[in-house]
Amino acid sequence: MSFPVFHRMRHSIVVLCLGMLSLAGCEPSGQAPVADTTVAAVGVAEFIGGQACATCHADEYERWTGSHHDLAMQVADETTVLADFEAARFTYNGITSEFFRRGNSFFVRTDGADGDLAEFEVTHAFGVDPLQQYLVALPGGRYQVLTTAWDTRPADQGGQRWFHLYPDEAIDNDDPLHWTGVFQSWNSTCAGCHSTNLEKNYSVSEHSFATSWSSIDVDCEACHGAGSLHAADPAAAPPQLGGEPGARWMFAPGASIAMRSGPGERQQEIETCAQCHARRGQLIDEYKAGSPLLDAFRPALLQPGLYHPDGQILDEVYVYGSFLQSRMHQAGVSCSDCHDPHSAKLRYDGNAVCAQCHLPATYEVTEHHHHESGQAGSACVDCHMPAKTYMVVDPRRDHSFRVPRPDLSAELDTPNACNGCHENQDSGWAADIVREWFPDGRSGTPHYGQALAAGSNWARDRGPRLLALVADNNAPPIVRATAISMLAEQIDEAAFAAVSQALNSESPLMQLAAVEAYSDVPSSVRASALLPFLDHPLRALRLAAARQLVSARAELRQVQAGRLDEVLVEYRQSQAFNSDRSEGFLNIAGLQIELGDTAAAEASLQTAIERAPWFAGAYVNLADLYRQTGREALALEVLTQAVEQSAEDPASHFALGLTRVRAGQSTEALDAFQRAVELAPDEPYYRYIYGVALHSVVGADRALESLRDAHERFPGYRDITFALATMSRDAGFTGEALRYARELLELSPGNSAALALIDELATLRQE
Repeated sequence: MSFPVFHRMRHSIVVLCLGMLSLAGCEPSGQAPVADTTVAAVGVAEFIGGQACATCHADEYERWTGSHHDLAMQVADETTVLADFEAARFTYNGITSEFFRRGNSFFVRTDGADGDLAEFEVTHAFGVDPLQQYLVALPGGRYQVLTTAWDTRPADQGGQRWFHLYPDEAIDNDDPLHWTGVFQSWNSTCAGCHSTNLEKNYSVSEHSFATSWSSIDVDCEACHGAGSLHAADPAAAPPQLGGEPGARWMFAPGASIAMRSGPGERQQEIETCAQCHARRGQLIDEYKAGSPLLDAFRPALLQPGLYHPDGQILDEVYVYGSFLQSRMHQAGVSCSDCHDPHSAKLRYDGNAVCAQCHLPATYEVTEHHHHESGQAGSACVDCHMPAKTYMVVDPRRDHSFRVPRPDLSAELDTPNACNGCHENQDSGWAADIVREWFPDGRSGTPHYGQALAAGSNWARDRGPRLLALVADNNAPPIVRATAISMLAEQIDEAAFAAVSQALNSESPLMQLAAVEAYSDVPSSVRASALLPFLDHPLRALRLAAARQLVSARAELRQVQAGRLDEVLVEYRQSQAFNSDRSEGFLNIAGLQIELGDTAAAEASLQTAIERAPWFAGAYVNLADLYRQTGREALALEVLTQAVEQSAEDPASHFALGLTRVRAGQSTEALDAFQRAVELAPDEPYYRYIYGVALHSVVGADRALESLRDAHERFPGYRDITFALATMSRDAGFTGEALRYARELLELSPGNSAALALIDELATLRQE
């Protein structure tokens, strides 16, 4: 099989995702429903409320009572609302909001969706520490989260005040981050993780919600599942999530780190927690306690913007992706080893929680941590679990449990625990100190972050580094899955071989990344490789395979096509579930286009724009549909609207540039491409197309200058290297062209186009 040198990355045309990556979050409806403790029919488990568990599980219920899970969501009243609603005022972005009471009810006067000041009743409070947020009911069953929150910390810690969650931004009423916007929707963003047995019940046709739940908070059944059968017959036990009963962590003679006496099954517990403690997209409202995570969710990988190149937390990622990287996870540690699952508190205070497995005589000494005992730097978490603050006041600790690597900070521009405290020093200073303390430590040793950084930065050795990482059985599967997704951005024979092998991995995350990597593989190969995944037990993999096989339908036999249609029904259900956000309509439109139903696709995209005028992806895809159907004038009109609505979106400017090229508006096209490059300086594809456009409009000198600069920034991006080789050849710079052609061959060994170009250039030099 041969892969072309040029591979257009999938940026602005149809952006497909199986589910929105959502934050763990919020909840509604006036009063919490009273738990029904009647026993369901035999064989049918129903939710009966956590209070029904208290009789037999009194100790667990007592520990849960008053926990963050118990208080995740509460009806707003004088006992639950912690904020100052006594005629308090807070000003943000020129809007002064007033918080006040009327009788036993709580109100806020602030700017609504239309920008005008109005009164809104607060129906619910959620969260208790270190902040509390508040819900407002709007028409259509919507509950929205106020972006002005209450700091519940003591006053001497800076708390007991109103504050805005986006203090450094100016969020207007037409911004999706405004409290009335889609990103502050309780129904789709918060509800699933602040309540039990939530059913979003979004109506696509009515664009409304009838969201329901069995318990207003996160109670026993949120983790253990519906309890009616167990209540009727204790032998009908729900999933035991803690692994092998009686298993303990024990120190072997002379050992400093404990080993578990019985491994048991720990992944079930971890994935039960991950349904909320993960950055993930939700596929459907059908998650059952104890089920694998990927049957209802699609976890995020270690992608740029969410994580630093070495896997440390960057955006708020809710622990799971970090923990999967850790040696703790590889050794069999699970959530409940450190956290009491019922109280949600640490099992022990301070270093004692780590001392369960790490011998204090070895680790809780100055010779190890090199700081004065009891002072900053002597706590295990100071060095191995550095915190990052989100939502202004909420510090979250990195659960990858990594050894500080300031030497990597100097190389990769990543944070480290040392400089997190010693801010007046640089990473080089910290690296020298660590090497002095631990001459036989990990400083200077390879780390998977170097390969991931090479991948995201398009380094010259990108391909070999990522291939080696995918093949490294000692690397965490989430890391290897991330490497697979990076290889897929420019696939060649070597990358294809690695991706194909990953289809057979024991890791569902690696399998999922591999399935999604097949989008640029020839349809006949794609069909034969992905057909088995239509029957995969995990929904995420079935849906991913089905979406990849749509364009390969002609390669399928009738029976196989029938099975594809069955799974596509699941896919449509998943997108309908997520169509409260316009991305759902975008994904459905992409499917409709590939099935040849362009009229339906046009309607889907127009609906996406109508419901989210700021959503640039819908404009870009609608314009591309118009292009495909010969309506270039409409494409230009739509993209002009996109730029007006989302002036800072690079994809809109880039698509506008492509459309202006086709319209013969060369100068205007260059302006659009240049703006896309300015807005997305780390996107090599935009730089490549801009260089090609410069060559056509301005000439070789400007194009070569631009592409040389792009090549210096992205030496591993093959399209840029190939363009430099051919343009240099055409400009008479044969030696320079040959150098770029040889680089291209290094980037893609055996590439036929590179070999042909080298032969051509060698002949020219001889002449």
